[in-house]
Amino acid sequence: MKKDIMICGVGGQGTVLASKIIAASAMDEGLTVHSAETIGMAQRGGPVTSHVRIGDDAFSPLISAGGADLLIAFEPSEAVRNLRYLKKDGFVIVNSVPVKPTSLSGGADYDGKAEIEFLTSRCRCLAVNSDELCAPFGSSKFFNVAVLGAAAGTGELGLSADTVRNEIIKTVPQRFLEKNLAAFAAGIKLGAEHSAN
Repeated sequence: MKKDIMICGVGGQGTVLASKIIAASAMDEGLTVHSAETIGMAQRGGPVTSHVRIGDDAFSPLISAGGADLLIAFEPSEAVRNLRYLKKDGFVIVNSVPVKPTSLSGGADYDGKAEIEFLTSRCRCLAVNSDELCAPFGSSKFFNVAVLGAAAGTGELGLSADTVRNEIIKTVPQRFLEKNLAAFAAGIKLGAEHSAN
């Protein structure tokens, strides 16, 4: 399998953990993986981008423009900012709830709606409201695991949901495990429903 996955968001959203779970899951399936993070600002709210390249043909950890099969975006404006990395037939999963990143200046009433409209008009896209999806678990902090479920549920992740689930069990602290597994299952259901439409 060959799959290039970019994950983007802002500091504090759990993008790095999500990329590590994907990379470890791919290794669990016996696949070659290269990964790297590019952190725009070492602070909460600064842009964070993770590159995960799966397959023997990946010689560099960084995805080039037009090379990503899947873009997982934790924030609408970060999705738009990184859209240049998506392949022509690539897929985007984006959180529709905005978190104003420090890279976005002006626009005090930024609500992310224009960005979501732009994305859905330009590419295959699943917009997910993290507040709604994670409400049963008490916090949108579970979105980083829920969105992995959505990616697995759509089939766009290219990895077994069971493998990812097992990696979540190994990675997430025990006190948070039950809610993370429930969030992952909710994401799978959402992704599968999207694929069925």
